Amino acid sequence: MKFLIDTSSRVPIYRQLTQQIRESVARGTLRPETKLPSVRELSKELVINPNTIARVYTELEREGILNTRPGLGVFVAHPKSELTKKVRKERLVELVDQFLTEAVHLGFSSNEVISLLGQRAEQFQWMTVET
Repeated sequence: MKFLIDTSSRVPIYRQLTQQIRESVARGTLRPETKLPSVRELSKELVINPNTIARVYTELEREGILNTRPGLGVFVAHPKSELTKKVRKERLVELVDQFLTEAVHLGFSSNEVISLLGQRAEQFQWMTVET
């Protein structure tokens, strides 16, 4: 898995990397049990501070996307949710409302949004999460 950092972007480096890992897991490019590069390896490869990589890994571990195994490394976690279905749905509704608000302001019709959403959804790895 190659990660790309745009140093000219206004998005902080740790956010760029966090988003790339999240999206790779969501798309199925990074599957559960996949070992990620060590903090040292990835910081050398991307020529960024190791603390930035550590911050990314820690944040994603808190979210349950990654897990660290002492002496073995950092791995993609198996999907699970400690949140109830009701809470997960409330979060999704909030995100969908933000997305739809932006789409309205960009001038898209509901049909265009639904069509694009369907096309994009096909590119992701949908997993069943235990409730």
